[in-house]
Amino acid sequence: MATAPKTKLSGQDPAKVDSKHYKVEFEDDKVRVLRVKYGPGEKSVMHSHPRLIAVFLKEGRAKFTMPDGKSEERNWTTGQVLPMPAEQHLPENTSGKSIELVLIELK
Repeated sequence: MATAPKTKLSGQDPAKVDSKHYKVEFEDDKVRVLRVKYGPGEKSVMHSHPRLIAVFLKEGRAKFTMPDGKSEERNWTTGQVLPMPAEQHLPENTSGKSIELVLIELK
């Protein structure tokens, strides 16, 4: 039985292009765990993630701008856990306070 191909985006690795906000906490052949911290109003650079699970340590809100220039606001609550598709984006903290989350990227 054939398996679905893994989605790999051509964007930049956030841990390499934005080490101020993204820190690799753990990595093996199945997952990579990133700790993410943004201060109020801080934004990143365009980067990509494979499919992942996001674990939100603080409530927050951010604007995500996509490569085509379109953007969307996303909100979450403390303790919320969400699966996310592979995506390329530029996030900006719009919550007015610092945000912190853990991303579990699936390989």
